[in-house]
Amino acid sequence: MNLPRRAEDVHAALAAAFNTRDMSNILRVYDFNGVIVPEPGKPVSGRENFEEAVRGILSIEGTMEIRTVYCLQAGDVAVGRSEWNITNDNEVKISAKGIEVMKQQADGTWKIIIDHAFGALENMLA
Repeated sequence: MNLPRRAEDVHAALAAAFNTRDMSNILRVYDFNGVIVPEPGKPVSGRENFEEAVRGILSIEGTMEIRTVYCLQAGDVAVGRSEWNITNDNEVKISAKGIEVMKQQADGTWKIIIDHAFGALENMLA
């Protein structure tokens, strides 16, 4: 799997990686110096914690779809707002609105440094 070369393509790359169901493909999309919030109020950092968070998401059977609502870039940093879901046999297993911060890497590719999977929900305070 190739990493995206444009910030606005990161959401699609994450969904494609998730749909391979391959942990290494998914983890390639992330910068482990960052933060992932796999469930409201539970931010984690570091590779081990990222792996645990991804395992939790992978436990949800189905296909991930991510729609980019917007992506704003300033130099080597971008912020995106997403609407995502995981469906299985036309049944929505989980659906949310997220906020992601992406950082351009030295090789020109983009990775997610902050992934707040539920960060844009109306009742989300933190």
